[in-house]
Amino acid sequence: MSARYDLIVRGGSVWAAGSIGNGASADIGVIGGRFAAIGDLRGATAASEIDARGLTVLPGVMDTQVHLREPGLEYKEDLASGTAGAALGGITAVFEMPNTKPNTDTAERLADKLARAQHRAWVDHAFYIGATAENAEGLAALEMLPGAAGVKVFMGSSTGSLLVADDATLTRVLRSGRRRVAVHCEDEQRLIERRALIPAQGAHPRMHPMWRDEMTALRATTRLLTCARAARRRVHVLHVTTAEEMELLRDHKDLATVEVLPQHLTLCAPECYERLGTYAQMNPPIREQRHQDALWKAVRDGTVDVLGSDHAPHTREEKDRPYPESPSGLTGVQTLLPLMLDHVAKGRLTLERLIDLTSAGPQRIFGIVNKGRIARGYDADLTIVDLKATRTITNQWIAAKCGWSPFDGMTVTGWPKMTVVRGRLIMRDDQLIGTAAGEPIRFVEALP
Repeated sequence: MSARYDLIVRGGSVWAAGSIGNGASADIGVIGGRFAAIGDLRGATAASEIDARGLTVLPGVMDTQVHLREPGLEYKEDLASGTAGAALGGITAVFEMPNTKPNTDTAERLADKLARAQHRAWVDHAFYIGATAENAEGLAALEMLPGAAGVKVFMGSSTGSLLVADDATLTRVLRSGRRRVAVHCEDEQRLIERRALIPAQGAHPRMHPMWRDEMTALRATTRLLTCARAARRRVHVLHVTTAEEMELLRDHKDLATVEVLPQHLTLCAPECYERLGTYAQMNPPIREQRHQDALWKAVRDGTVDVLGSDHAPHTREEKDRPYPESPSGLTGVQTLLPLMLDHVAKGRLTLERLIDLTSAGPQRIFGIVNKGRIARGYDADLTIVDLKATRTITNQWIAAKCGWSPFDGMTVTGWPKMTVVRGRLIMRDDQLIGTAAGEPIRFVEALP
């Protein structure tokens, strides 16, 4: 009697753990939302099938840094629109940041976000708890709540009011709990001091990386590593932008994992500010070529552990304000994969390395349960792509409420064709399918 599955994905070039070999043509059988078989399933039947011949089947891509603005800022973005953009971009799971209104810094506020996501989020999701002076001692309990991605620290002021600027409070935060702490590293005191560089009447956005300079980032990252070493707490340094930080972090891999963003790997100062103005303004800033070169070196040599998008939408009206009144932040969740597939096509990194940075890497760093690989028993999350497709990113394709991308008009090679979350096809050929049924991501109880 032939085997029966809920879903069979047939004939794709599959990048899976195990014996079939990366890139080999294979079928994938799914039962109950999990991978049940990988190989030759010619004799099997299923309730539904996906023809993946000519396409490449990747483990579900995860984006572990997005700002979806709900609650309080829904005019910019909300959980439904933001996760729709994720699904359209081939993303199967997201970690959302805590700088909403109110901040996500209590158990009640985490529960509120989880309730809002129910039946509205297209992809699986988890929410960071924002660290503050007031909740520092309670973070050990908060980080273990169902649906919590862990703890997020802002060492420098950015969008929102969360801030842990001094080493004493930072150390209190790091001593409460065991999971890896994600940190935005910009030194607040230096930001205050260098704000005087911006004339009272405003300036061109090209000043942004001069205000938030290399030392602002390096000083904060150095302080973080010192405090983390003393507290014996592992940390995750978000959106690293400087050559100097990469040299430092390369020597602290036992303590710190590293994230970079496609925006910093793709855009370069000063050209991006001349062309895009405030639509290139983000924190930490896009910097000049020597820093981008150092980021790519760190991607290739293994210093970088994960890619995130730091999706941070603002309306056109807000971005059109004169600098520095304009807010920092770019859209990114929907363009993360097309940009990085284009870098693969151009030979800047291998497909295998991209998979590690977007699937296996997040699982390894954060202790995600049953995600990050195509293997029996794991959640059946798949990102199915056409590596040869040539497409142009347009503002019209962007699902974010703000309706713009800094990459509008950019032609890329490589495109997400289908997104599958726990065995459910939710996107095919730029169209959402079915209903939003994302679920909270599960984590191991505690990492050593």
